[in-house]
Amino acid sequence: MRIFVPGDALAASVGADEVAAALRLACPDATIVRNGSRGLAWLEPLVEVETPEGRIGYGPVAAGDVPGLLAAGFLEGGAHPRRVGPPEEHPFLARQTRVTFARCGITDPLSLAEYASLGGLAGLRRVLTMDGPAIIQDLAESGLRGRGGAGFPTGIKWRTVLQAPAHQKYIVCNADEGDSGTFADRMVMEGDPFLLIEGMVIAGIAVGATRGYVYLRSEYPHAIAVVNQAAAIARREGLLGSSVLGSAHAFELEIRVGAGAYVCGEETSLLDSLEGKRGQVRAKPPLPAVAGLFGCPTVVNNVLSLAAVPDILRPGGAAAYQALGIGRSRGTMPVQLAGNVARGGLFEVPFGMTLGELVMDIGGGTATGRPVRAVQVGGPLGAYFPPALFDTPFDYEAFTARDGLIGHGGVTVFDDTVDMARMARFAMEFCATESCGKCTPCRIGSTRGVEVLDQIIAGDTGRLGLLEELCDTMKFGSLCALGGFTPYPVMSAVRHFPEDFRPRLPMAAE
Repeated sequence: MRIFVPGDALAASVGADEVAAALRLACPDATIVRNGSRGLAWLEPLVEVETPEGRIGYGPVAAGDVPGLLAAGFLEGGAHPRRVGPPEEHPFLARQTRVTFARCGITDPLSLAEYASLGGLAGLRRVLTMDGPAIIQDLAESGLRGRGGAGFPTGIKWRTVLQAPAHQKYIVCNADEGDSGTFADRMVMEGDPFLLIEGMVIAGIAVGATRGYVYLRSEYPHAIAVVNQAAAIARREGLLGSSVLGSAHAFELEIRVGAGAYVCGEETSLLDSLEGKRGQVRAKPPLPAVAGLFGCPTVVNNVLSLAAVPDILRPGGAAAYQALGIGRSRGTMPVQLAGNVARGGLFEVPFGMTLGELVMDIGGGTATGRPVRAVQVGGPLGAYFPPALFDTPFDYEAFTARDGLIGHGGVTVFDDTVDMARMARFAMEFCATESCGKCTPCRIGSTRGVEVLDQIIAGDTGRLGLLEELCDTMKFGSLCALGGFTPYPVMSAVRHFPEDFRPRLPMAAE
């Protein structure tokens, strides 16, 4: 008998380790599998038991619930107030189209055999029979675009690296997931790490790279441990090394841990950090695809981009992936619902569902029960959308048309108690704190932005024109997206919530 208790950071933070310990003590004959999370955050720890009728879920479970669960027939899927039933039938999961997260929460993250039995390695085995141009052609036809924020076509990036002459090329996975309200990268690494490894190996074979790096943030200790263990298993089983699955292709992988600088999520700053330098943004050109890590051609993709690759490269996968989505936004997007939301978690869906459906229907509105006032999409540098824009389809072009960005797919919800002027100030303060300091518009502009917003909050609304000019300078003059995107939350707050930027009544003395 197997009992599944998520071992990822989210579940551990709400007592999953204690639940696992209690179950080991109470059920010594059962195998406790520390799987990944399925992404139903409000039900964690979501404990599942294998029964003849399939897996039955219970959640949220606390260690103190274990005796009562066992008395109610938990091991046979018995009735209990915590019983969720078959997880796949839960409305939150049933409405999803799980491609990237097809195995997450189901498989033992450190069982390569189980990974393969559930469809893993099919893409890699097919790739071993193809040459680089054919692999990249499949990828391009799938329509995959970078899931890290920019939405750049992945096939074009890989083709550039393939065609760049060099004695050494690299694959770099940007796992420095620093956006507020985002956790999809972490979930992949903690719940299905062989998917990421397979994607990186395929990328290496496609462009002629023999070495890869996963750049992980230090705030993800669970992910660091799991990916390191998975890499060791992959090396032992021949998935990594001098002969990938017995082929003529070589690929080695190393995990590097960053020190938590937000700016190192920008690809060139990340490369400087990998080289042992202070993380600072590089001027482009040259692009990393031409002169990246140690001056060599380098593919830099984030976790979700590389994790989508194995499914695309399996037989028939490119066409199936391209059939999902709308317009130029193809495939699925793992949307991360966070903030003041009733049902937070990960919801993977083809591009095209509206923002309102995601927040109100899937997320259930606010956790407080108060009206939704604003939703920020795309992390701390994303624009704030009011309910009037909830008809916006979740796709790159639709958000761009409304001065927004999808970014890494994070959706953060705020109720009607939020002060949008102070949220605009927070964006400027965040930029000032996290700036690498290399370019003047970002370094100085964000500091001046905090000062101007303090003046506006104090009642000097005449400074709004200056704030707009400052945002224009940052948007078009900054070296990277940190300074260039900070105007999105600031100006969207001013545009959609002007009442918060008017003179305020003085606060009563305490």
